[in-house]
Amino acid sequence: MQPTLRQRLLGLACAGLAIAGLAIGGLATPVQAETTLLVAEPVHSTGYLPLYVAIRRGFFKEDGLDVKVITLQGGAAHTNAVLSKQAFAFIGGPEHNAFAKLKGAELRAVVNVVDRGNVYYVAKKGAQPAAGQSMTDFLKGKTIAVSFFGGTPNSITRYLLGKWNLTPGKDVTLKEMTNGAELAAVKAGAGEIGVTTEPMLTRGMIEGVWGEPIYNVPKELGPYAYSTLNVRLESIQNEPKVVAAFVKNVIRGLEFTYAHHDEAVAIAKQEFPTMTAEDLKATLNRSFADSIWSKDGVISSKAWDTGQEVVRSAGLLKQDVAYDDIIDMQFVKAMKQANK
Repeated sequence: MQPTLRQRLLGLACAGLAIAGLAIGGLATPVQAETTLLVAEPVHSTGYLPLYVAIRRGFFKEDGLDVKVITLQGGAAHTNAVLSKQAFAFIGGPEHNAFAKLKGAELRAVVNVVDRGNVYYVAKKGAQPAAGQSMTDFLKGKTIAVSFFGGTPNSITRYLLGKWNLTPGKDVTLKEMTNGAELAAVKAGAGEIGVTTEPMLTRGMIEGVWGEPIYNVPKELGPYAYSTLNVRLESIQNEPKVVAAFVKNVIRGLEFTYAHHDEAVAIAKQEFPTMTAEDLKATLNRSFADSIWSKDGVISSKAWDTGQEVVRSAGLLKQDVAYDDIIDMQFVKAMKQANK
């Protein structure tokens, strides 16, 4: 890790990231002294809005936690920040925990945030499928603009192509590129199909490059452990009270986002000040309509089954990893029990 990144991490961490020796207490019991927790994210995304809501609404502060978010782009940088103990948690798919597990490290997903595959397939205007045409017949022979191999949109694409009996390089051509460049590629004629997400989805519709999605992954695939909050196993073992308070307030953020649309949108405007009002509105409206975010923080076994099948089919995960080896729902369950 470069010194500049280390300085950024340590500067944000301030007073330290962990308190050792705490006995688990009630979920409503604040941590004794304010504890700074650093959460590493791979990109600053509207998909993580419930976490930002929980921070800006002061939910964590009420339980003695000062939660800060740092964006670490590039591969597994966000995961490595947690493994190296420079961050308390990272947000990303639990497949990262599975990758770490196969290398001997122990990470656990403790609460869900994005429970749908936040990806959409679009076709260039004038090249939409005919009514009733199967995706297999429609996609055959076409070029698909998609993010680079290793990214989730790419993995989902390879998974779906397998379902549709299409082979990359034979039946379809994958034109891999930087995430977000799909709009320019389809616009320039470098691909007939784009694999995209908001706000690029709406931007392409406004510019007349493509229409509504031809395949809506959130609706078609159902529960999918797309972005969870993940910590080291030793944090659960040594700092259960901290983890419990953290999970509790992420769930509060999820609940608030769904219950108070206007206030959640106002917070989104603060988080994404350079995003046009039109793009932000469209992005959030689609997120609500497609139930992108978890409503209760639960990571179901079905959600991991789908997530695992995606990365296995893409060749990123070399063997199956059991749900209980990378996901721990004890704190979510305790929260649900406390609310009964």
